Amino acid sequence: MGAMASRGFDHIDTWVFDLDNTLYPAHHDLWQQIDMRMKGYISALLGIAPEDAFVIQKDYYRRYGTSLRGLMIEHGIDADAFLDHVHDVDLSTLDQEPRLAQMIDALPGRKLVYTNGSERHARNVLARLGMEGQFDAVHDIVAGAFHPKPTAEAYQRFLASHEVNAGRAAMFEDLARNLEVPHELGMVTVLVTAPGEGEAVRESWELEGREARYVDHVTTDLTAFLEQLHLQR
Repeated sequence: MGAMASRGFDHIDTWVFDLDNTLYPAHHDLWQQIDMRMKGYISALLGIAPEDAFVIQKDYYRRYGTSLRGLMIEHGIDADAFLDHVHDVDLSTLDQEPRLAQMIDALPGRKLVYTNGSERHARNVLARLGMEGQFDAVHDIVAGAFHPKPTAEAYQRFLASHEVNAGRAAMFEDLARNLEVPHELGMVTVLVTAPGEGEAVRESWELEGREARYVDHVTTDLTAFLEQLHLQR
C-alpha cells in the first residue's frame, strides 16, 4: 500500500471511484468478458476475423479513450446497442464486499462512481458488491456525451454535472493515464492496482505512468487503504 505522505485527504469532501478493476479486484474476469464481447461485436460489425477485430478494438481504445468512441467516430455505430451488448456479462464471480462498503460509507462527504461504461452496468455491479447505497450518483459514458476518460473534456463535463470542486476531491482509478487530468485539476489521485498485475492481463501501455508525478498514492488493497485513511483522520 502506498504511503500517504504527499497530498493528503483532510480537505476532501467528494470521493470519486472508477468502477471496473477498482471497486472489485482485477482478478475477477468481468473485464475479460467485456473485452471478448467487444471483440465479437466488432468482428460481426465489420465482417472480419476476431483476431483482426481485437487489433482494431485495442487501437481505438488507446487512441480514443474507449473502443466505443472509436467505433462511433470511425463507423457511426449505435452506442446504446453496443453498450447493451458488451455489458451483458456474468456477474456471478463477484462477491459482496461488506468491509469495503463500510469504509466507503464512512468517508465524509459525497461519494460518486465515474465510469467509462454504462450506468446500467455500474448499477448491476454495485448491487452485486452490496454497494447500492454507498454512492450518491453514477456518472457514465452517456452522461459524458460519450467523451471518455482520460480526455480533459470528459472530466470537465463530470465536474460540472455534479458541481464538484476539483480542489476538494479525490479520484481512485486503476489506470494511471486516467489520473493525469484530475491531478492537473487539483484532485488527489489514487492508483488502485492488482498484486502481481502485468502484461498477462494488461496491454503494456496500460501499465505506463504508474511512477508519474500525477499519481499521488498507489495501493494494491483499496479496503486496507481506506482503513488506514480513516485511522489517520
